[in-house]
Amino acid sequence: MSTSTTPFDIAFIGGGNMATAIIGGLLRQGRPAGSILVIDPSEEQRQRLQQSLGVTALPAPDTALSTVATVVWAVKPQQFKDAAAACVAHVGKALHYSVMAGLRTTDMARLLGTPRVVRAMPNTPALVGQGITGLFARPEVTEAEKQAVQDMVETTGQWLWVKQESDLDAVTALSGSGPAYVFYFIEAMVQAASDMGLDAEQGRALALATFAGATTLATQSTETPSVLRERVTSKGGTTHAALSSLEASGVKAAFVSAMRAAQKRAGELGDEFGR
Repeated sequence: MSTSTTPFDIAFIGGGNMATAIIGGLLRQGRPAGSILVIDPSEEQRQRLQQSLGVTALPAPDTALSTVATVVWAVKPQQFKDAAAACVAHVGKALHYSVMAGLRTTDMARLLGTPRVVRAMPNTPALVGQGITGLFARPEVTEAEKQAVQDMVETTGQWLWVKQESDLDAVTALSGSGPAYVFYFIEAMVQAASDMGLDAEQGRALALATFAGATTLATQSTETPSVLRERVTSKGGTTHAALSSLEASGVKAAFVSAMRAAQKRAGELGDEFGR
């Protein structure tokens, strides 16, 4: 039996970083901590959630799940089959929202016994309220339920809906994996700073401020990134020298190829789970 007598209206299966980000956003939005249930087998994870967020955290599912309107699936994809088997008796009437990479809604619907599934592809800036989440809803999900999902997701940043579930593979390659690309370029800039005689702290400050400033400028400008790039690229100047070197090395083509590789792998993960 649950240790709580309060009916819950949302439950998180898994209490890791993404679940924590969404819960934190819901609390900031005004949702009572007492309405949120987390199921996680890790005692350390449960204690962290209870102490930092004030939510109820249980080691295993029980009848407390039967009251929830929405179940957020935030376990590792390879753990989903076992987690679904443990929860399915209690969550047949809920809307199911998945942040698990690669798992297709057909497989989730089959294992959960309901087609009311929304699949999401968030990214890690959600942890600081600056994420963007790609969303796909099966036809059985109502407009009101989609709106409820939007209300939940916007606490962690921006969102967009895709019409075909396969489009989430492209979202995964672009924004889901995207923060790693940015960090990769920041690493390179910091290394270059060191090679050119600056210390690591100076390099990090310059790289981070440059990425943040350029992103803000691109967000606020009505002009395309190519036009913005051209405006800081005087022929024969320093920026022109740098970009010419990048082009000669095939960096843009390699970058596009890398994202296509990520898209392909995202599709493969879905195929592997469905076997």
